[in-house]
Formats: sequence, C-alpha cells, structure tokens
Amino acid sequence: MSDEANREAYRKKAEAQVEEQKAKLDQARARAKKHAAEGQIEADSHLQALEKELEGAKKRLKQLADAGEETWDELKEGFEKQWSKVSSSVKGYLSKLSD
Repeated sequence: MSDEANREAYRKKAEAQVEEQKAKLDQARARAKKHAAEGQIEADSHLQALEKELEGAKKRLKQLADAGEETWDELKEGFEKQWSKVSSSVKGYLSKLSD
C-alpha cells in the first residue's frame, strides 16, 4: 500500500472510532436524561408526601387553636407527634438532597 493509501485507511479508521465514541456519548446522554427525569419524579413524589404531612400538622394546629380546656392537652400531644414526624421527614429529605 502506498503512503497515501495508508493515510486514507488510518483517517477512515480514526473517523470510525470518533463516530463510535460519539454514539456512546449520545447513549450516555440519553441515560442521563432518563435518570434525571426519574429523579424528578421521585423528588416530586417525596415533596407531595411532605406537603401532605405538613397539611396534617396544619389541621392539628387549627384543632388546637379551637380546643377548649378539656381537649387541649390531648390535641397538643397529637400536634406535637405530628410536628415531630413532619420535622424529621423534612430534615431527612433535605439531608438526602445534600449528599
């Protein structure tokens, strides 16, 4: 083979390798987008659950505000349990995000 033929063969081989790597990067990009979308779905799900817990705490707080002396202690205890759960859940979720 002539030098020119060798250079042409080498160039074609190198181009094929570049195209192969580009295809792999495109595949990796598609996977990354999929994982990002799945992560967003998971985040939305967690946030909705946390918002639901917070709404429960708000309801208990309203009950507490409307409570008479005879039910105050019981409702206060219920609110404190709910609030502890909400606080712990939010803290855990935020900790997970910072990892």
